[in-house]
Amino acid sequence: MTSRLGTWFRDPLFLLCLTAGLLAFVVQSGELGTADTLHRLQTTHWLWTSQPQVLPNEYPEFGLHGRGGRIFSWYGIGQSLLMLPADLVATWIAHWHIFSEYEDDPAVRSIIVSYSTNILVSVLTVLIAFRLLRQVRFSVNETVAGVLALLFCTTHLHYTQNMQENSYIMLLTLTGFSFQYEWLRTGSSRALFLGSAALGLNLLTRVTTGLDLIAAGVFLLAVLWLEQNRGRALWQRLGAYCKIAVPVYAFFAIIERLYSFYRFGSLTQTYLPIFARESRLQDPTLPPNFPWSTPFHEGVFGALFQPEKSIFLFDPLLMLALVLLVLLWKRLAVEVRAYALTTLLLLAGYISFYARYTYWAGDFAWGDRYVSTAAEMVALLAVPVLLRHREQLSPNLRPWIWRGSIVLIAASLIIQIASLAFWLPLEIYQMETLGHPTFVIALRFKNIAAFALGKMDAWGLTTDEMSQDPWDYVHITTWNFLPFLLRRVGAAPAGVVKTAFAVWATAIAGFGATLWRLQTALRSSMNEGRSG
Repeated sequence: MTSRLGTWFRDPLFLLCLTAGLLAFVVQSGELGTADTLHRLQTTHWLWTSQPQVLPNEYPEFGLHGRGGRIFSWYGIGQSLLMLPADLVATWIAHWHIFSEYEDDPAVRSIIVSYSTNILVSVLTVLIAFRLLRQVRFSVNETVAGVLALLFCTTHLHYTQNMQENSYIMLLTLTGFSFQYEWLRTGSSRALFLGSAALGLNLLTRVTTGLDLIAAGVFLLAVLWLEQNRGRALWQRLGAYCKIAVPVYAFFAIIERLYSFYRFGSLTQTYLPIFARESRLQDPTLPPNFPWSTPFHEGVFGALFQPEKSIFLFDPLLMLALVLLVLLWKRLAVEVRAYALTTLLLLAGYISFYARYTYWAGDFAWGDRYVSTAAEMVALLAVPVLLRHREQLSPNLRPWIWRGSIVLIAASLIIQIASLAFWLPLEIYQMETLGHPTFVIALRFKNIAAFALGKMDAWGLTTDEMSQDPWDYVHITTWNFLPFLLRRVGAAPAGVVKTAFAVWATAIAGFGATLWRLQTALRSSMNEGRSG
């Protein structure tokens, strides 16, 4: 047993998974992150209890009239299904006698659901990202560096704490890419089935992930095309792909449509027409083309350059990936070029699709949540490509690119860590007073400094809007980690709060030790490779 444990702690992949699990544990607040996820958890509860999908007090702010005049959630059921096992266990534990006196937030149920689900998704994402990068021929060290960059230096870190659908969608999309690519190389029908099932499952989470489904096919087609596959051979591979993938996609599409029919009585339409009609009844001033009322150019340039939502500001690693792809394109492996081309098209597709949507940036979110997953997928290449091809850069450019890369990686890390400091509505409330446009990331750093120094009031950062909702005010005026939130709310016994801080500090220490051990394992692996 000791020998097996020692083998695990010399395995970079095991250490990487342990790092992801500990990181996800450390950053949790115990809350689900947004009202969106809270609504989806209520749907989870509806799946196995007699409770409604939408609680009576939530309408008209949330929910739509559907079949039989009942109020239904407008979200897909994918994330609700993901949270089902955790909700079953969490509801059971929350009814234990020891918790009978504790009914405040963060609730026992939300703590268990957020911790277990986010840790699971984080670890699985590491496994599949590692698998995919190795499949496209990056070394172990390059792959580990790339996965660490994904975990720490992209908005994936923020969505590990705030449980929107983003991380789950990315997990399923990367799984689809990886297993479908395995089919391309090995002809394994099982791999193609699994990859197609992952992409099909995404349709239950958000219908627009049909773009991800298309992107997976484009990825395979790009690989074949770049490898000079033409004519009959190309059509034969396409036919073999469709025989397995299309029925799987159709199965999940039918489930999604049946769920829509159950709620809103239509097999062909989404909830949007009902949403538009009921929204105009509540607010007659809405434009006739609501919710597609944003000028296309405004949505596109907003996603790219608006200081409140720009993907380049919230995911600076994306800029590094773009620069390296331009400079090194001809030197990249066929698989890497195909992946880069596909994810860039996917990013452009999401930006274009949501450009005219009234809430094109995802409303209450850190950055542009509708396109951030695609941006992370592009950014995944940045560090592995840099490490593999650094020496192939022009001698004149090499030192500048290397220094610029270090700056961008460091900036990405700092920005993502800052995203965890407070609950995300803080700056949104502040902007109601400060106005638009606001450089949100700079405001976040100002908030961190002001809160640490006790200068929130003196620096004019405590606004009237922040205190309009007492529950929100409590949550946005403390560090957004469970021990601090428990202490701020003040409902948990002092002993529980102290224990939470002790466990949190221990987890941080274990996290640091795991990173150190991972570095040691990688160095040993590199030395063994050189000596061999």
